[in-house]
Amino acid sequence: MKKEYFLTSVFLFIAAVIFYLFYRIVIPFFAPICWAAVLVIIFNPLYIRLRTRIKSVGLASTLMCLFILVIIIGPITYLFIALVNEAASAVVKVNIMYRAGEFDSLLSFDLPWLTALKIKLSQYYDLSQININELIKDSIDKVSGVILNQTSWLIANGTKTIFYFGLMVFSMYYFFKDGQAVIDKLKRLMPLTQEQVDITFKHLRDVIQATMYGGVIVALIQGFLGGILFAILGIPSAIFWGAIMALLSIIPLLGAFIVYIPAGIILIIGGSYIKGIIVVAIGTLVISQSDNIIRPYLISGRTSMHPLLLFFSIMGGIAMFGLLGIVLGPLIAAAFITVLQVLEIRLHPEEELIADSDSEEQPQ
Repeated sequence: MKKEYFLTSVFLFIAAVIFYLFYRIVIPFFAPICWAAVLVIIFNPLYIRLRTRIKSVGLASTLMCLFILVIIIGPITYLFIALVNEAASAVVKVNIMYRAGEFDSLLSFDLPWLTALKIKLSQYYDLSQININELIKDSIDKVSGVILNQTSWLIANGTKTIFYFGLMVFSMYYFFKDGQAVIDKLKRLMPLTQEQVDITFKHLRDVIQATMYGGVIVALIQGFLGGILFAILGIPSAIFWGAIMALLSIIPLLGAFIVYIPAGIILIIGGSYIKGIIVVAIGTLVISQSDNIIRPYLISGRTSMHPLLLFFSIMGGIAMFGLLGIVLGPLIAAAFITVLQVLEIRLHPEEELIADSDSEEQPQ
């Protein structure tokens, strides 16, 4: 027995070393591999339909990669370039207004309620110390600094970006081609019953679909609607603000309203009453409500993750993995919940049987 324990310990040690070395080999390419997996999961339903018409797995995988490049990568590249141009244009306009001292004049209105509010606040704070020009310029400088830093990073790391992009496309091809075989192998390696394995993978799949289809697609739609609204009403930098609304819509408890409500208020205070009311009304009734209409249609309430856990998983994922954390954060949280559920089933199998019998007795 001692010899068996020794051999088992040696095997586990060697296995741990091999796993660690494999981790060190793969980790430099973690981001392109994960983005490839994300895109493959998003377009997997379309790939399944394509496979019913094209028998060749390699040809179908190649066509899907080309489709993603044309439909997704192209518009994203155009949007990024337009976003940078819009941000640069906005910074130039703000600097011109700052040098001309127009911010104070724009916000100096003779409104009775605003005057009364200033008088009441002046009892607690000296409002004369507030310089609107400096506040707005500092805010714009911070936002533009972040954008310019990211742009400079992309330009400086252009070769690396292109290389990673090629790795992502290369990985997508093989994920489409052999992904199902890899998933089947992972299912066989899990130390669970077949039923528990199916429940685990179903839960993870539901969370991925909820995050991608319900979150990202809704955010893109809200950003698109917001950009169109701003463009129709002649609000400057419509593409820039549309992209900001899309990014804010992804994060729970935030949303596009953080952009369109202040924009509507500024328009109303500035005398453009009709435009301001239109922005707030359409933003509230169309842009924000599109989440309640589209999200249930896309995910059909498949995930039961608590909103607070979803919020912290996304924020923590972004802090750890960057933009990729929007998907990886909820996925890791879902895997954690699934492990707890499996542990609960192992510890209390009789309660699972009672729950199953109760669900079977409920009327359909």
